[in-house]
Amino acid sequence: MDIQLKRGLLDVCVLAAIKSEDSYGYKIIKDMKPYIEMSESTLYTILKRLEMADMLTVRTAEHDGRLRKYYHITARGLKRIGDFKEDWKEIVSIYRFVTKGEDDNE
Repeated sequence: MDIQLKRGLLDVCVLAAIKSEDSYGYKIIKDMKPYIEMSESTLYTILKRLEMADMLTVRTAEHDGRLRKYYHITARGLKRIGDFKEDWKEIVSIYRFVTKGEDDNE
């Protein structure tokens, strides 16, 4: 898969993981695990990139005597998810065109 495409898909996956509630690194990985495997180093690189792009904010809070970073999606992050959904419709259409007439059992 094209690295830029994969990078964009992973960004949207991380945003979707925090869409409904603030979350932290380990929980994000755990929530995504049924759908996609991601290492902690990859996740934290993505989180930093999304923070720099103003798609999420970070706050630190104490949890069981330790500091934990919680990530919150911003309006820009929500817009990115919406844009992805619109783009996906076009990708599906292109896929259907490319595979038109092919036997699904090949």
